[in-house]
Amino acid sequence: MSPSNRTQPGRRSGAGRGPKGPRRSGARGSTKPVDPARLAAFEVLKAVRVDEAYANLVLPHVLGRLGLEGRDAAFATELASGTLRQQGTYDAVLAACIDRPLAKVEAKVLDVLRLGAHQVLSMRVPDHAAISTTVDLTRSKVGQGPAGFVNAVLRKVTRKSLDEWVAEVAPAREKDHDGWAAVAFSHPRWVVERLAEAVGRDQVDALLEADNVPPSVTLVARPGRVTLDELGGTPTPYSPFGVTLESGSPAGIAAVADGRAGVQDEGSQLVAIALAEAELDRQDSGTEAWLDLCAGPGGKSALLAALAAQQGAVLVANERQPHRAGLVLANLTDRSAGTHVDGTAGVVAGDGTRPPFKDATFDRVLVDAPCTGLGALRRRPEARWRRATADLDVLVELQRSLLDRAIDLTRPGGVVLYATCSPVMAETKGVVQSVLEERSDVTLEPIGATVGTVPDSAGPMTGTVQLWPHRHGTDAMFLALLRRTPV
Repeated sequence: MSPSNRTQPGRRSGAGRGPKGPRRSGARGSTKPVDPARLAAFEVLKAVRVDEAYANLVLPHVLGRLGLEGRDAAFATELASGTLRQQGTYDAVLAACIDRPLAKVEAKVLDVLRLGAHQVLSMRVPDHAAISTTVDLTRSKVGQGPAGFVNAVLRKVTRKSLDEWVAEVAPAREKDHDGWAAVAFSHPRWVVERLAEAVGRDQVDALLEADNVPPSVTLVARPGRVTLDELGGTPTPYSPFGVTLESGSPAGIAAVADGRAGVQDEGSQLVAIALAEAELDRQDSGTEAWLDLCAGPGGKSALLAALAAQQGAVLVANERQPHRAGLVLANLTDRSAGTHVDGTAGVVAGDGTRPPFKDATFDRVLVDAPCTGLGALRRRPEARWRRATADLDVLVELQRSLLDRAIDLTRPGGVVLYATCSPVMAETKGVVQSVLEERSDVTLEPIGATVGTVPDSAGPMTGTVQLWPHRHGTDAMFLALLRRTPV
């Protein structure tokens, strides 16, 4: 597929549609109205850049504050998210149209240039409308002088299609595939290299392309609390608790609003299912105790609690950051009764590397480890621009420490599920292999039942599972099951 077809196009827009919302006076005295949808996208990019916000979390707040709904909200969403996904490509194009390094362009100006480039190159917006509305936005939020600069640069951008620009500014594909892919698919080169190592060079282009396709909204029906029929949508192919929405907002579904269901990627659902279905080697018949060691923000904990309740077990959720522990608590609270949902023993704010639990306490432990997040670039496109190779060393050390402590907390015969939302080998095989080499009281077990039967999901180690956006339509979750052996 050509690069110009990788981004889901937005609707045609222009000055003729008439902006909704209040007239906004410009920062430098301008009185011309600013299109609220484009203003919303600009504010999202600013929050991502200045506050290190995640676009998918800040966007609903911006849309609500500006009163955007329906087509305008959809336009703003595609403009903000699509610009973040394609930022690497657009920066290469803009660099060819500007006579100084992009680092010397004011950050706010670069934001509006990227928004304009996305409209011109990847959305069904007429060139004149894309340029004029972007210039108006610049004049309002930055100033009159930069508005002229933005107008001149975007006129240069319109001279070629996206495919033509990629052919001009990217390295030759046959001579430098990774350099070409970095520009064509808008990923940092080091990310291309790491993903190619994980998925294979014959499939890396398909994976990179899938990273730039916005994911469908997937819901989880928390068992015992709601049925799939109450959610509507299309059942997911692998998780028995998931449905995919074709359209509409999940906020309008009663079961989501009251916490009986939630928004959760199918891959994330499979992580909880794999832990719940693993066989135990127990010598007693007491109540099983489960632990989610890195629980925030609580989606997996909520599903685990529902599964624990069905098996007569109880779940403890641990999260290091207090504010994220609060999110976990909210996910584990029955909103109608104001009490913990069935299957929940409590929420603890504690450091997972030094948890406030005695060793050999739990039968099942989930380590959904902090990671680079390079498996979730569809829903968090800005993560690709925030991470660097130096982050890997720090994260891998943390991941090893968390997995090591999780094993200590597990009873002999119990199991630990190690999961990352990253397929990078250092975070998956590298972590598991190093722990196995250092400990004599743990073995790697094959993942079976529901998750082990997902087609084409063999991980980098025998018995592990690696999910992929381009193969399974999920985030690129890695799963490994380890058993604590009796002393």
